[in-house]
Amino acid sequence: MERLHDLVHRHDPDGVLDLLDGRPAHEVADGLARLDPVDAGWAFRLLDKDRALEVFEELEPVDQQELLAGLRDDAVVALVEEMDPDDRARMLGEAPAKVATRVLAGLSPAERAMTAALLGYPDGSVGRMMTPETVAVPVHSSVTEALAVVRRKGAHAETVYTLPVTDAGRRVLGTVSLRDLVLARPDTVVADLVDRDAPRVRATDDGETAARLMGEANLLALLVVDSEDRLLGLLTIDDAVEILEAADTEDAARQSGATPWSGHYMYVKVTRLARTRAVWLAVLLLAAVLTVNVLQIFEESLAQVTALALFIPLLVGTGGNAGAQAASAAVRAIAVGEVRFADLPAVVWRELRVGLLLGTLLGGLGLVVASALVGVQVATVVAVTLVAICGWAATVGATMPLLARRLGIDPAVVSAPMVTTLVDATGLLIYFSVARLLLGV
Repeated sequence: MERLHDLVHRHDPDGVLDLLDGRPAHEVADGLARLDPVDAGWAFRLLDKDRALEVFEELEPVDQQELLAGLRDDAVVALVEEMDPDDRARMLGEAPAKVATRVLAGLSPAERAMTAALLGYPDGSVGRMMTPETVAVPVHSSVTEALAVVRRKGAHAETVYTLPVTDAGRRVLGTVSLRDLVLARPDTVVADLVDRDAPRVRATDDGETAARLMGEANLLALLVVDSEDRLLGLLTIDDAVEILEAADTEDAARQSGATPWSGHYMYVKVTRLARTRAVWLAVLLLAAVLTVNVLQIFEESLAQVTALALFIPLLVGTGGNAGAQAASAAVRAIAVGEVRFADLPAVVWRELRVGLLLGTLLGGLGLVVASALVGVQVATVVAVTLVAICGWAATVGATMPLLARRLGIDPAVVSAPMVTTLVDATGLLIYFSVARLLLGV
């Protein structure tokens, strides 16, 4: 990266091309994304047409848009024209409306129609991510005839390894793999090879759900059909991986109390990163006022037994960590389809037991440590509180994401930071309630 940066700044085209020659497209794309837009555009224009397209498709949409902004209109049209329809739709779907309209207007009628069709599906749906360029083989054709179709149309398809099998009305009957066709006898009928149980999804179905289905079924491509089971396209494994990466990135941002953002981390403006985090920090700050209110309510108890104050950070920290662990596990289980809202009672019972078990372990350890510091009485309060807080925090942490999903809210939004803030306030209530019960303060 340092070498590329130096060569670009010295405007050494031969040195840049020598450095990038033979490197994988994703490495070149990462290097360009780390440059400022002007330098990235200069380096990108040095690449030949085929290499430039390969690298361009590896860039994130926000980086693609910055590169396009520095190219001439004819160069933009030529580059976007050669992109796969699904990659083109992904980029234009995140571009400003004026930019998308200008780029679409410059495409050939066929490419414009395919792209417009994909953009017509809801954002986040399989239809936005699928490739409409497929090779379908007739169910009653022979292997020889099917392979002839693949040779004739395969150059224009994104993949030929998984082939949809259709009837005369283009309704999907299943799939056949290229491997099976190549290894079968030439006179074998495709109907004898077709996998009629191949999974399929509607174009309007959620893209993340479809991508996870591909992982569960070990598929290279997933059939995408309309309401009458007519073939619309395929969701390929490379697009499925990108969908899951984007979903995991979004969940990671939300679980840390930030708004998701796109682009290369090293070159996103500091003000933009701050904006993605500011809103949630402000919300959590206001929520933390609950903790202050609880301390005010039990001010007299603290005055009588000042040793109680020593363990407040320990207790709220432990409760927050236990809740965050349970919330992260629940969000992951929801994302991969392992739990549903109907499983809520079972989840509560499971996490309550896990929390109590952890609390008992930590409570025993806390009893020993606290006894040496402040005596057995306060140590007993701390130990009992640890058991109760861990049980409560684990239950809340696992429950809130399920309730959020039921209300149509992204479960990641109410995960670790929100759970931690809630457990902080309620944990103090538990702590001082136990103190009043055992110490009479």
